[in-house]
Amino acid sequence: MKKIIYLFAAGALLLAGCNAKVPVELNVMSFNIRYDEPRDSLNNWQYRKDIAAQTVMLYDADIVGTQEVLNSQLNDLTQRLPEYGSIGVGRADGKTDGEYSAILYKKTRLEAIESGTFWLSETPEVAGSQGWDGACERIATWAILQDVRTKQQVFAINTHLDHVGTVARQKGVALLLERAAQLSRGLPVIVTGDFNATPESDVIQHVLNPANPLLLVHTRDVAAEKSGPEWTFHGFGKVPLESRAFIDYIFVNHDVKVFKHTVIEAEVKGKFISDHSVVTAKIVLQ
Repeated sequence: MKKIIYLFAAGALLLAGCNAKVPVELNVMSFNIRYDEPRDSLNNWQYRKDIAAQTVMLYDADIVGTQEVLNSQLNDLTQRLPEYGSIGVGRADGKTDGEYSAILYKKTRLEAIESGTFWLSETPEVAGSQGWDGACERIATWAILQDVRTKQQVFAINTHLDHVGTVARQKGVALLLERAAQLSRGLPVIVTGDFNATPESDVIQHVLNPANPLLLVHTRDVAAEKSGPEWTFHGFGKVPLESRAFIDYIFVNHDVKVFKHTVIEAEVKGKFISDHSVVTAKIVLQ
């Protein structure tokens, strides 16, 4: 009888071990690449596309939330980053026209299980719809990604809030959180984006509010290690230091532990990566 009990106990422990979640470490990046604007002169995309792709590789990003990506720029990135898959559509028509808020993911680490895009407007399913007092169309792109080794899944959503409309930012972030709560299915959540709002703004405080539909934390606030400047927008170095703002974020929910948060320096070997600094976070899914 004792032998049977011991065998049963050993089998139960083995089964528990098989069902236990294996921690999955991921490098996440939020990257406003700056759209291809000819008036940027020597900071134009043609001079930055190589260094943009190199930045993704240098920081070994597993998930990249991008903003301001035109279709031609997305093609440039995917050509230079063949190991990455891309998810997203142009905001003007739901196809290839207008800026993307594309999600890139490393295919050797992750596979896309499900994905989609909605518009930050009163009619989220209408492609090209413009919301509230916004200056232009705004979208959110999301994906359920699965670790190829452990089969652990994570919900990632990426956006770019309006730069003009106060109501558009407020309503847009509320819609983003509501949809993320519905779509994430209880999975660990990662939110990336250019929110065009500073940490003390009502927009960001709504994200961090325990009463919101999906309680999130700012990775910079909870990281065990943090580095880099305390601002993310510099306008290719033209914005005075004292006027630079922190507007690019990586948020996570309580199922994610944050090891490190980094705001990457604006220049690499004398070249600007973008008019925004790139933000990264090293996390683990628990």
